[in-house]
Amino acid sequence: MQSPHREPIFNVPGSVVALIGIFVAVHAVRQFLSYSQDEWLTIAMAFVPARYAGFSDQIPGGEIAAWTSWITHMLVHGDAIHLLFNSAWFLAFGGAIALRVGTVRFLAFTAFTGILGAMTFLGFHWGEGVPVVGASGAVSGMMGAVMRFLFSAMDMGSIAALREHPRSVPLMRLTTALTDKRVLAVTAIYLLMNVITAFGIPGLAAEGGIAWEAHLGGYLAGLLCFGFFDPAPPKARFEPRIVH
Repeated sequence: MQSPHREPIFNVPGSVVALIGIFVAVHAVRQFLSYSQDEWLTIAMAFVPARYAGFSDQIPGGEIAAWTSWITHMLVHGDAIHLLFNSAWFLAFGGAIALRVGTVRFLAFTAFTGILGAMTFLGFHWGEGVPVVGASGAVSGMMGAVMRFLFSAMDMGSIAALREHPRSVPLMRLTTALTDKRVLAVTAIYLLMNVITAFGIPGLAAEGGIAWEAHLGGYLAGLLCFGFFDPAPPKARFEPRIVH
């Protein structure tokens, strides 16, 4: 007798697991370094606006880091809580994106949103020596991208389709997304949360600073540009009619 088909409990793409594994590995390596070594490595991997104002040779990583830090800043995190938080959201939103677009497009989209987040931070903090670390910009981009098809799945009455048949869920047109009340509500709440965390409301503000600019840039990049990374839906198979 044939055994019944069983769906895996966790259907997480390998590309998502691999990137989270890199986040964890980088953080683990840092635990074995001295304070000065850890500080040097963190700054060398971090995105620092001052690098682009003529100070690269004075910052760990030198000229090379001015190119590599657009990507490497996403791989290092401030502490275990930062790592855990980003990994959890990366797992949720990144999994949905990777299942839909595949490994290559997912990695390209992750890099794109992370870089756009860093560019936005650079625009607000040109020449400053404030280092930015973490994958929050890319995670924000994934959240923005998910807005383009999450509510389409809900309208279909099948959230499970996001995992089981991700390409069957239509991508919301950008013009529709920018006027959809649900998308606008989520966007407003997300922006409000960043404002509260960044600028502070007594009792609610985070103790440490966050790169809200990178979050904003990543989110908008994901929301506005995901269509360029989303492959065209599969065409219906043509079956000729036989005339007797």
